[in-house]
Parts: sequence; C-alpha cells; structure tokens
Amino acid sequence: MADDPLFGHDIFVYTGGRAPHDVKRVRICETIDTIPNYAFYECVRLIEVEGHDRLKKIEGNAFDHCCSLRRLKKMGGVIEVGDRAFNDCYVLSELVFDKLEIIGRIAFGHCRSLVSFSIPSVRRVGENAFWDCTALTDAVFGKDLERIEGGAFHSCTALRRIAIPWKDGFIVHDHAFHNCKKLIRVDALVGGIHNTISSLHMERWKSDMKEEVERINQTLPDTQSPKGAAINQWNRSVLRRMEHYRAEHKVLVKEAMTLLELALWKVKLDKEGKYNLEEEGKKAKKAKIDDDSTRKEHRVTCGADVVIKNVLPFLALM
Repeated sequence: MADDPLFGHDIFVYTGGRAPHDVKRVRICETIDTIPNYAFYECVRLIEVEGHDRLKKIEGNAFDHCCSLRRLKKMGGVIEVGDRAFNDCYVLSELVFDKLEIIGRIAFGHCRSLVSFSIPSVRRVGENAFWDCTALTDAVFGKDLERIEGGAFHSCTALRRIAIPWKDGFIVHDHAFHNCKKLIRVDALVGGIHNTISSLHMERWKSDMKEEVERINQTLPDTQSPKGAAINQWNRSVLRRMEHYRAEHKVLVKEAMTLLELALWKVKLDKEGKYNLEEEGKKAKKAKIDDDSTRKEHRVTCGADVVIKNVLPFLALM
C-alpha cells in the first residue's frame, strides 16, 4: 500500500497476479505492460485505477463487475481491451484511450453511465462491445476503423449520433445497432470525402454529393430495416457516386492538360517565328504535330513540362 497525498487514502500498487477484493484505489506498477485475465474481477469497492504510458493491454474480464469503478487515468498507451474487460462497470463514465485499436466482445457491456466517447485510433469493435450502454448518446471513431461487429451497440437506447470514416462494409452485421431507435445522425469524419467533394470541378457535382452525404440523416429516423444495413447501403451509394465523379473529373483534367500544352506550344512557336500556320497549310501543320520527336522537343522548349508538372496537380482531387 502507498499513501495518497491528495485524498489521504491508501493506494494499492498492483505488481501482478490477482488483486485483493477490497482494494479501492489502484496504481499499476510501471513494470506491468499487461493486466491479466480476472486480475480485478468483482472488486466491487474499486473506484479508481491509474495506469501509465507503458501499459499496452487489458485482458479479458480484468475489471469485470467492478460495479463501483468510476475513473480510469493514464491509459493513453493501451492498444487492446479484451473480452468483458470492463463489463458491468455500471458507473464508469469516461473512456480515455488515446491509442486503443482493438475492443473485445462485451468489453464495455452495461457501462450505463457512459455518455459519449471519442476513440480515434480504434480499428476493430467486437461483438456486443457496448451492449446495453443505455446512457450513451455519441460515439466518435477515426479514419482507421475497419470493423464494427454484430450487436456492437445492441440496446444503446439513447444513442443518437455516430461519426465514422467512409469505407465500404465495415459494419459487418446488419444488427450492429439493434434496438438503437434514437439513432438519427451519421457524420462522416472531417477531411476525407469532404475534401474530395470540395475539389470537384463542377458545382452541380458538389451539390449532388452533398445531398447524397446528407441523405442518411433524412431517412435514418424513419428507417424500419436494421440501421446497420441502412448505413452500409448509403455508404456504398456515396462511394459509387464519388467514383463516378472522380472519373469525370479526370477526363476534364486530361482535356485541360492537352489544351494547356497546345496553348504553350503556340505561344512559344509564334514568339520565335519558326512557323507561319497560315502559309504552311494543313498538311505541314499536321505533320509537325504528329511527329513525336518534334512534339517532345517543343514541349521542353516551350516550358509545358514545367507547367504541367507543377501546376496541374492542383487540379487533381484530394
């Protein structure tokens, strides 16, 4: 035990194995990089756990049924939270995992005081990971998200909004949001597709894409089918339409490149007086343009290579 200068209470310094059932405050020893299975299982008086930057993994059931656990501190280095690791932690109200990548099955099941979270580094969310988190209203993920498994937000009855990246099929089961009747808003993460839309050449393309992006928030409140399926279908529709406009955009860029190259040739040739297009006639003109070596030579001498290399990339999509 160690004395807590702030609260005046003893702190249990965890160095491995099974912790005593009566611990209230815990500090994880810096030699520990993994909290093993069942280490604090049913420590019903535990209210606070302080980790450290070298702590990487919390294994299955490690804090299962720690029903008084309120605070987790210094968990910024944790990469994986195992199955049921924080199941039945009814009063846990905040998740502070800056580097968390893997969330196991029922990892935060029945965390009924959890109102919102933002975990930008998460890649996989396991089955029923947030099952019955009845106070949860907002869930924000990052660009690395790859999978949301079945029932991940089962019975999160207060959930209203999720923020997700744009990827096809990462919600791997239609019932990922089963019994989430209040889920009415899906936001695409800042950047990504928003930057691509703003780079589109035609205003009507931008307008069309913005309408398609926002469509889910018009239809989701009244969706009767599983909301996971509705989100996946909408996601695919947006991606297909975006690819169509990408292809159209590339055609316009290619045309612009050709016109710019020809315009630069003409300016250069007219300036040096090498050719008189009116006198030489159509055949001579075509012969010169079709000659690969001549075209290559004039591309260099007129500066088209420099302009195309340094200017045209700004016309490309984000």
